[in-house]
Amino acid sequence: MSDPVASNSSSLCMYMKNYPGTLVAYVKYFGNIDDNVVHVEMSNIDSKGMTLLYKLQSELSEPESIRVPFNPPLSKYDDAKPRLLSMKTEALKGLGMLKVPQLTTFRFPPKAIMTPFIFLAYFYLLAPPPPGTTFFSIPATNVDAFFSPAHAFGGFTGFGFSVRTLATILGVIHSAEGLYTLSLCRRFVKGSVVTAAYVGCSVLFGVHIWKDLKKRVEEKRTEAATKFE
Repeated sequence: MSDPVASNSSSLCMYMKNYPGTLVAYVKYFGNIDDNVVHVEMSNIDSKGMTLLYKLQSELSEPESIRVPFNPPLSKYDDAKPRLLSMKTEALKGLGMLKVPQLTTFRFPPKAIMTPFIFLAYFYLLAPPPPGTTFFSIPATNVDAFFSPAHAFGGFTGFGFSVRTLATILGVIHSAEGLYTLSLCRRFVKGSVVTAAYVGCSVLFGVHIWKDLKKRVEEKRTEAATKFE
């Protein structure tokens, strides 16, 4: 079976001639070349990697080649350009050639809306009231019937906490997530209001907030890498 990328190697190599700065970044970062690279060409590309010919600034230097592998290998031709872009972003970031992105707006990820329901599930399964408890005017038999699956779960697994203990555990975890989000905001967020929104929502809604913040940062880096040349 023919290599789906190698069969289009010449067109991809011709395409990359329009991005000499990207090719230099590939050589310097993936090839660990510290010298001043002045000229690079992509001589071959296939599903497993690309071969780059480069020349250093020294007038006496001869062209050399390096092989940059793809991990994982490309499965089809249409994967080539997105992979080259992601590797470009990685190389420019690693070489310190991308400006640190600054976010000026807050974005609430839809997945975070599930956090209150997850909290309720935790309290239902891990901290149910003891049998015979009444809530307001609800009979104890009705309360026991509602929490019987939770009591069965606790009896089977041996897991169980008081409401206060579980609230403390979740509070510590989400406070730590808030501090982590603050550290991200100091690097990538501009503005005290936006920072407060991210930190506060991380404390309330947890992991989905700071993961979306990191996702936005990577999107900004990719956007900056796309414009770089």
